[in-house]
Amino acid sequence: MLGAAGVGTVYFRIFPSSSPQKLALSSPTPTSSASTTNPASTPGAGTWTVTSGSQAGYRVREQLASLPAPSDAVGRTSAVSGTITLAQSASGPSVTAASITVDVSQLTSDQSRRDQRIHSQGLQSDRYPTATFKLTAPIALTTDAAGGQTVHVSATGDLTVHGVTKSVTIPIDARLTGSKVELVGSITFPFSEFGMTPPSIGGFVTVQNNATMEFQLLLAQGA
Repeated sequence: MLGAAGVGTVYFRIFPSSSPQKLALSSPTPTSSASTTNPASTPGAGTWTVTSGSQAGYRVREQLASLPAPSDAVGRTSAVSGTITLAQSASGPSVTAASITVDVSQLTSDQSRRDQRIHSQGLQSDRYPTATFKLTAPIALTTDAAGGQTVHVSATGDLTVHGVTKSVTIPIDARLTGSKVELVGSITFPFSEFGMTPPSIGGFVTVQNNATMEFQLLLAQGA
């Protein structure tokens, strides 16, 4: 009984009872469709740059021995950079190019032990300090996105994590105004897909096999 109580104590000390919510669009959806016809709400064609307020990170589920954690372990960083290229046509705007870089060596969570561990295990961020995504197919956004409405699209491109590059398709929520482009998305994959082994602490605390990468990008033109 004392052993069970001890495990329970360690369990609740190590694992949080809740975790940060999934990343989502921050701007409210307009209640009027008038903005869709307002020229000032239409984003300009050209290069848009990632600005402050952007973030990216991971979401995994840990377990103590055979006991899964009650919530996800989440690590994030604001060390995100990159650009996208917007083009305009009669059918609406489209993203024709995108290149995003995340400094994963700066990921932090609610546990310093976890943050230290991924420098040498899993992501091995000391050896592979960046993750990148490069778009390989245009994304049509439609006029609704340009009017400030949320649209659901997919971005296909080359994702590089842990030094391994894979072609992936990421579901994205997008919203555009005349002064801001916001993109939010996530993708879940097995650690092994990118040549990683789930981190563990002495085999006592381990990470389940799937990891989720999530991001929220705020972009401004000419930034």
